[in-house]
Amino acid sequence: MENKKERFGNPVNIRNRQATFEFEILDKYVAGMVLKGTEIKSIREGKASLQEGYCYFHGNELLVKGINITPYAQGSFYNHEAKAERKLLLKKSELARLQGKVEEKGLTLIPLRLFINDRGLAKLEIALARGKKIHDKRESIKEKEAKREMARSAVR
Repeated sequence: MENKKERFGNPVNIRNRQATFEFEILDKYVAGMVLKGTEIKSIREGKASLQEGYCYFHGNELLVKGINITPYAQGSFYNHEAKAERKLLLKKSELARLQGKVEEKGLTLIPLRLFINDRGLAKLEIALARGKKIHDKRESIKEKEAKREMARSAVR
């Protein structure tokens, strides 16, 4: 049998880099995902994007929407829809806590990172976040530029 790491190369770690710029991260959670066979195969190949993703509650279930998982190349008519809603799996106590916080003004749940854990299961790191104002974004840009300038001067 072929080794998984050889077949899929590097370990899967898909990040939403825009999230830390657009939002102030308050709390992080790791949730399991309910996926179809072709979805997990595409994720293992690294063909997913979290840029437009967001999480919301439907009753007592937490769903993620807007995550783009490219249809699997070798999939036949059993292939999945690229931007389908997917259920997230968390403990009841965590779901209750998150639902209470999301109902507060200005808080939302966003996906930060999609990865495969040691047991081969797809996990989604989600964050409870508050949107940044324009002046906060400008401050973030200034901090990045200052770090970049310090790194340049340290190399010289």
